[in-house]
Amino acid sequence: MDGQTSMLPLDDVKVLDFSAQLPGPLATLILLEAGAEVIKVEPPAPGDILRIFPPKVGDESVNFAMLNRGKRSVSLDLKEPGAARGLDALIADADVLVEQFRPGVMDRLGLGYEAVRAINPKIIYCSITGYGQTGPKAGVAAHDLNYCADSGMLSLAADKDGAPVVPSALVADIGGGTYPAVMNILLALRKRDRHGVGCRLDIAMAENLFGFMYWAIGGGVGGRVWPRPGGEFLTGGSARYAIYRAADDRFIAAAPLEERFWSAFCDAIGLAIDLRDDSIDPEKTKAAVASIMRRRTAGEWMTAFEGRDVCCTIVATLAEAVVDPHFISRGVFKRTLAMRAGSVPALCVPLAPELRDAAVDGGFPDLGEANALLGR
Repeated sequence: MDGQTSMLPLDDVKVLDFSAQLPGPLATLILLEAGAEVIKVEPPAPGDILRIFPPKVGDESVNFAMLNRGKRSVSLDLKEPGAARGLDALIADADVLVEQFRPGVMDRLGLGYEAVRAINPKIIYCSITGYGQTGPKAGVAAHDLNYCADSGMLSLAADKDGAPVVPSALVADIGGGTYPAVMNILLALRKRDRHGVGCRLDIAMAENLFGFMYWAIGGGVGGRVWPRPGGEFLTGGSARYAIYRAADDRFIAAAPLEERFWSAFCDAIGLAIDLRDDSIDPEKTKAAVASIMRRRTAGEWMTAFEGRDVCCTIVATLAEAVVDPHFISRGVFKRTLAMRAGSVPALCVPLAPELRDAAVDGGFPDLGEANALLGR
């Protein structure tokens, strides 16, 4: 990218990305979309294991392509003696290094923080792990579901028999890993701008989930009342924040929390006056609402709600959501990702348009396509 003509916030930042699969690659994608140059360091074939995972467009992994759009790739076997020295020139020129190996792996490869800092004292070295670089669980193998379980988050989402439900989003990977990594990298760059020195960032996905549960933690440590799985105001215990089945077996997400919204909702569905004070018997009110909602189709309910502030929406399928006129009008999926078998929409990232590369079309790197950068 031409730094003389670009106005992007990170157009003078170079990133070495040793991460694979999701948390790190999504973090470096966000940095790239804000103008950074990202060089992905991969092992020999197949490289980042996500390259061979379905779903595929032709013979290429669409998920790998989405997460690595616009990056460059160098490939080498870091387990070979002295291989890490082939990266010295890139390290010396980098502003940020991102890795998500288990604690100690980068040290064994000769690329630990102290070794890298000796080459480049100004580098921001970001390590993303499940449990952090220290502590009893630091070396434990785990995935998103395990981090949600360990943090207590999984217990808050339960079905009717009290069993936790597998989350539909990778909350720990993205909310606990990707976003905190980006946030801390940007803050560290700002600190370096002022003081001239880099630092190491220890991003632990499990512990970063606690902020999402501020309300539950507040209840526990403040009132000494820990939340009941599936039974609290925001986890299914209130008629004002619930999912209701309609006559056509579509679902309505109803969230008329505040009194003015609740009153409008009750008027719209014709809830009996004696049930509207849901503090008296929450379960009775919720059951009554559920019974009423079964009398009409989801579309009929949305017609009945039209023009009223009731905070109700049909539960869209993902296929419906990606063609929603609102999201289309906002240009959420206007960017494209070029693949050999055709183009697909590029992954949406949470950047304001003013801070993002204006290029609409882009590709992703072949394994090792930038190996000419090594050892120079």
